[in-house]
Amino acid sequence: MKIAVVGATGLVGSKMLKVMAERNIRPEELLAVASERSVGKFIQSDFGKLQIISMEEAVSRTPGIAIFSAGGSTSKAWAEKFAARGTFVIDNSSAWRLYDHVPLVVPEINGNTITPETKIIANPNCSTIQMVLALAPLHHAFGIKRLVVSTYQSVTGSGMKGMVQLENEMKGLEGEKAYPHPIHLNVIPHGGEFNADCYTSEEQKLIDETRKILGDQNIQVTATVVRVPVFGGHSESVNIEFENEFDINEVKRLLDEMPGLIVRDDPSKNSYPMPLDAEDRDEVFVGRIRRDFSQPKSLNLWVVSDNLRKGAATNAVQIAAYLIQNKLV
Repeated sequence: MKIAVVGATGLVGSKMLKVMAERNIRPEELLAVASERSVGKFIQSDFGKLQIISMEEAVSRTPGIAIFSAGGSTSKAWAEKFAARGTFVIDNSSAWRLYDHVPLVVPEINGNTITPETKIIANPNCSTIQMVLALAPLHHAFGIKRLVVSTYQSVTGSGMKGMVQLENEMKGLEGEKAYPHPIHLNVIPHGGEFNADCYTSEEQKLIDETRKILGDQNIQVTATVVRVPVFGGHSESVNIEFENEFDINEVKRLLDEMPGLIVRDDPSKNSYPMPLDAEDRDEVFVGRIRRDFSQPKSLNLWVVSDNLRKGAATNAVQIAAYLIQNKLV
């Protein structure tokens, strides 16, 4: 078994290596792949010292699995070249997510959409992953009619550049900026690029990806993405209107039984999910579970997760584990 990690020098790529080691996914050969400027250099990882190789060399060595976290343009240029040699590509960019023939996978929900023929598998957007993990059992039970989502997203979602901007501003230093405005002591209602309809690309991802993962194009979704000055993870306020009536205790039971989800919801003890609690954890946390009395059959949730782990690296590694466990590689 050979596994390639493409983008191994990046924030998410290095986290993928860490999660693989934690989950005891130890291939006979591990290929660390990055851009040409990094080829030949060494990185330290939980697998020891790894030498960076080029994309061309990685393709020629025909890994069973290639996990990509190197941006959409790299994925579009190289994913099919790996797939043509029989490699399963797990892609963390947005490049392949909405193609009909490419499964968009959160393993706890729809791992069964992976087949021997689906050589390219898309990892959803970080904000989508954590939300749909909470939504899936509720949609199955009550049918989701409409979602209103507001996100509060960590600077880690912008990679090292976002983290460095916040760190510099906290110290009063000048430096390269990830955002058009200061992020320290500020919130920025802007994630991704603005579309012609004044929604952003990050907001559109929440709309399109949620429908695809839950397998229901009739779900109405509206979203506002906000960047906040935290490091630990993404938070989301989710308002759900169901097709059918629900019992609040049944909602809590379904959430409590969902794999990968932790209910933290005890107002009497000020217990609710926060990014500080989710940081470096693989689980998605849900709380502030309450009926929306302004609208029939409606519910409010607060959902928090470490966007670098379950929102990116962990979900991708879970897909790799699914491939291995089901003997697809």
